[in-house]
Amino acid sequence: MPPSPPATLPVRRLRVVAVRPVTPRSVRVTFGGDSLADLDLDGPDQQVKLYFPRPGRSEPVLPAPDPAADVMRWYAAYAAIPEAERPWMRSYTIRAHDPGATTVDIDFYPHGDDDRTEEGPATRWARAARPGDTLGMFGPSAYFATPVTVGAADWTLLAADGCSLPALATVAEALPPGHRALAFVQVTDAAEEQALDTAGDLTVHWLRGDVSPADAVRGAALPPGTPYVWLAGEAGAVRALRRHLVEERGYDRRAVHFTGYWRRHLTQDDAPTPEDFAEARERLAAAEG
Repeated sequence: MPPSPPATLPVRRLRVVAVRPVTPRSVRVTFGGDSLADLDLDGPDQQVKLYFPRPGRSEPVLPAPDPAADVMRWYAAYAAIPEAERPWMRSYTIRAHDPGATTVDIDFYPHGDDDRTEEGPATRWARAARPGDTLGMFGPSAYFATPVTVGAADWTLLAADGCSLPALATVAEALPPGHRALAFVQVTDAAEEQALDTAGDLTVHWLRGDVSPADAVRGAALPPGTPYVWLAGEAGAVRALRRHLVEERGYDRRAVHFTGYWRRHLTQDDAPTPEDFAEARERLAAAEG
């Protein structure tokens, strides 16, 4: 059962503390601020909404947190901001949290068909980020959280692309000691591979170029027993892999956690597609058992 919504809305102002490259394509931004003092992460893959200022503004224009903790009222106020001033909103996963330093790390990775794909506002912002820059953040929050639990099944299957690799890394870090896990991770080339710290018995299959996790998993001899499955990446590829696992492998759909982190040729500013609604129905069906 998902956690109860918070008594107050987790609307935060963050300032950049440090920026450093992780790989040739990805950038890690460390954020700090007093608003992180009450942050408490209760598991891996903690997703948040980031708000990026429009050109010409040093920080995003955001409504004050609703005193009644009414998330729909707050989002209505956000949507009512004139488009020229309304911050771009994008979903990201917290890569690391340092409670002592009151900081969080978030990794930014340009995703798309190839290196010629135009970067979106989030990636452009991250490329130019400097200490002192300001963002808005909503979350982590039970309003859109799906708890990720690892270690209860016989083994764990992880699949991701480069965009969702930071989230997969947090799941790997949460594996219990000795727990068997397989990961299939698609990256552009060997330079994008990252060390995954874990106490689990994790085997990582790095897939370079056009070799997708869906294709690799379809052709793999997977371990016996009951798995817990965590899938993330381009929405269409994630849906296809989930259907393979549920319909062809016979895995329990309730044991398959899946998230479409991005949509090919679309952004979060674009309207939902029929495929997006299909994913929502699959999520609802899985939640209802």
